[in-house]
Amino acid sequence: MSKFQILQIKVFVSAVSVWEIEIKRKKGQLKTPENLLQAIIDTQFSFLSITEHHAVKAASLPKHHKDPFDRLLIAQAILEKMVIITSDTQFLKYGVAVLFATK
Repeated sequence: MSKFQILQIKVFVSAVSVWEIEIKRKKGQLKTPENLLQAIIDTQFSFLSITEHHAVKAASLPKHHKDPFDRLLIAQAILEKMVIITSDTQFLKYGVAVLFATK
């Protein structure tokens, strides 16, 4: 019997992130693959859709963060009990689990 366990992690990409990335790409603020959806599929990440529950939760959050994209991501992480990857320390004010990324 091995001492090691294999940890399998499922990674989700929110429709919110896809939306924001596409807006920034079209403005020339971000370089991404032309077919972003296919690039995400190729990574074997899963997509997370936006639901009405996410929208209601985002609207009810305290105003610690003014970015509507980030507020929706925070709402999704809270409701879906997910860890969110960000470099934004403001997310901690919402009590959401955060994995910090560096810029």
